[in-house]
Amino acid sequence: MCVTCGCSDDANVTVTNPQTGEHTHVLADGTVISHSHHHEHHHNHSVATENAQLHAKMHGRTVTLEQNILAKNDLLAAQNRGWFKGRNILALNLVSSPGSGKTTLLARTIQDLKDKVAINVIEGDQATTNDADRIKATGCNVIQINTGAGCHLDAQMVEQGLQQLNPPLNSIVMIENVGNLVCPALFDLGESAKVAILSVTEGEDKPIKYPYMFRASQVMIINKIDLLPYVQFNVDRCIEYAHQVNPHLKIFQVSATTGTGLEAWYQWLGIRRVR
Repeated sequence: MCVTCGCSDDANVTVTNPQTGEHTHVLADGTVISHSHHHEHHHNHSVATENAQLHAKMHGRTVTLEQNILAKNDLLAAQNRGWFKGRNILALNLVSSPGSGKTTLLARTIQDLKDKVAINVIEGDQATTNDADRIKATGCNVIQINTGAGCHLDAQMVEQGLQQLNPPLNSIVMIENVGNLVCPALFDLGESAKVAILSVTEGEDKPIKYPYMFRASQVMIINKIDLLPYVQFNVDRCIEYAHQVNPHLKIFQVSATTGTGLEAWYQWLGIRRVR
């Protein structure tokens, strides 16, 4: 959990608007600093020093502290959820391990549905605006949240992102979480549903290796099915494992590259695409 790994206590968060280049830094103590120009950060801390500090933070943590952090997050998540509901916004939390194809799936979804519904995106990564730049290229409004040492987004980060994103009524907000199948399972962002994305290059046992994530999700997307002839991946066994963990999990098999299977995903979103 994040209380144990230490990422949630002293991480400074950067929220970037690729459209304007504005940066908002949210420090660990809640201080907000905004910049409207591009700049670089230079860190001189050695890896050994940072690891030693992280190791020190791992000690002395208690279950009470953990519960307090999650309780605070859940309160903010409930506020986010009410904000979304009041504006009739479908908010989805996209979660996966790195390299599953989240951003490719997201960009393809935006391209295919942009004439049907407004989609706005919150991008979560530890560093860079690479994924936000890809989403921006689709013409979509996007906010990049860089978590620094943090391994997940939390409800407060999403709230900060929404203030800049300002999505319209009756739209969709896609939240692409940091690539990680552990900590994002524990942190509610106020979303309507978690969507777990698993690629066929990862192995069919992911749902039973990371059960908390797949138990917390409402949807599982098996991506990159165009690669099935070239990899050892048993789709039926993966689905069996997923339903062992979560019998109610809705499962889609897609290729974000070729478009195979995406119609069922779009229909689940409540959108019928007109070809």
